[in-house]
Amino acid sequence: MIQKNDMENAKSNRSDVFRRAWDIIEQDTSIAPDEKEWILKLIQVLVEAAEASPSKQENDEQVKSYTQEIISKHSLMTLVKQQADELDALKRIGLNLTSSLDLQTVLDAVVTEAMKLIKNARSAHIFLYSHGALDFGASLNADGVSNKPFATPRPQGLTYSVVNMGSPIIVEDITSHALYKGAPEDWGGSIIGIPLRFNNAIVGVMNLSRSITGGFTKSELRLIGLLADQAAAAISNASLHKGVTELANTDSVTGLPNRRALDERLQEEMRYARGMSSKFSVVMMDLDGFKNVNDTLGHSMGDDVLRHVFNYLAEKMRTTDFLARYGGDELTLIMRDTGLEAAELVTNKIIELMKEYSFPIPGHKSVRLGITAGIAVYPLHSHTAADLLRAADAALYHAKKHNRGKYIVARGSTGPLTPVSVSNK
Repeated sequence: MIQKNDMENAKSNRSDVFRRAWDIIEQDTSIAPDEKEWILKLIQVLVEAAEASPSKQENDEQVKSYTQEIISKHSLMTLVKQQADELDALKRIGLNLTSSLDLQTVLDAVVTEAMKLIKNARSAHIFLYSHGALDFGASLNADGVSNKPFATPRPQGLTYSVVNMGSPIIVEDITSHALYKGAPEDWGGSIIGIPLRFNNAIVGVMNLSRSITGGFTKSELRLIGLLADQAAAAISNASLHKGVTELANTDSVTGLPNRRALDERLQEEMRYARGMSSKFSVVMMDLDGFKNVNDTLGHSMGDDVLRHVFNYLAEKMRTTDFLARYGGDELTLIMRDTGLEAAELVTNKIIELMKEYSFPIPGHKSVRLGITAGIAVYPLHSHTAADLLRAADAALYHAKKHNRGKYIVARGSTGPLTPVSVSNK
């Protein structure tokens, strides 16, 4: 009977130890949920070993000591590991966000790093903020799908609320939060929205969502904050670089891309065409009658006419076309994935559009202008960007000399060009 009571007391003691140990573990937020189970199993082994001790007092003291020691050492190891992980993440983030000044590259790097910072990450989104409006910047989800907007920011939604408050907003359960009232039923989990602030100005908002509900750990919030700080600086630098680049690549009179931008685009199209084994066309164009505008109305009015007519044509182009001011009253059009037949159709359409164009001038007759063009196609007429442009320019020269108001197709980048392909349409 006494032996039976001793066994029951031992069982009770063991149960008490487990409860005390579990209470300690549950209250320790530094221990990840998936690590708590193996800690308890370790305590169980030590408890059973301690119960084999002949001294019950020693038994109980040993169990308490083991439990506290395990928890203490694990907490210290966890803290050291977290700090090491944070330093590694900070180093990686710094390297990735400063490796490029291209805005889209920077944005893509930010969402990629964001997805690595938390467990059960579902998606990361960045919206750029300027002049009171949010515009989509970049995104990445757990399936690897990038730059596909999940939803447009709502005026009363999370993203605009982060901007208005100027501080992070954590939503532990999307299904029950006021910010997501009326949201689709399949929206769930948790999300954090954090402002991207640089020099006291908000340049964007980063939203990071998870597939589970609940709060974020201190370590996760610290890393997200570090990423947000570095992301804001990188985005500001990249945006400034983009603005300077666009200014350097923009014609000051017409607002169209200039010769520098044209050369860069030609190289880009050449790489694309070679990689895809495709064609592209270059059309050089010159305004007919523009010299008379400058001679009779002055260069200031000539600039106005040039700006108006060039933008009139730009508005008629496809979104994939690239129209630039080559110099003076000359334009260059680059058409991706466009062969000779399609290039001729487009060029003829431009010529017809110019026949309909007029620029009203108070006290004078409306200005009417025509256009003459030369066409060259890669790889039909040349295999380099410079020679292709030269071939189109030579075709334009012959068209101006022999058939103004029409177009001529180049015969190659070398040798004499004769007006054998004159449009009579």
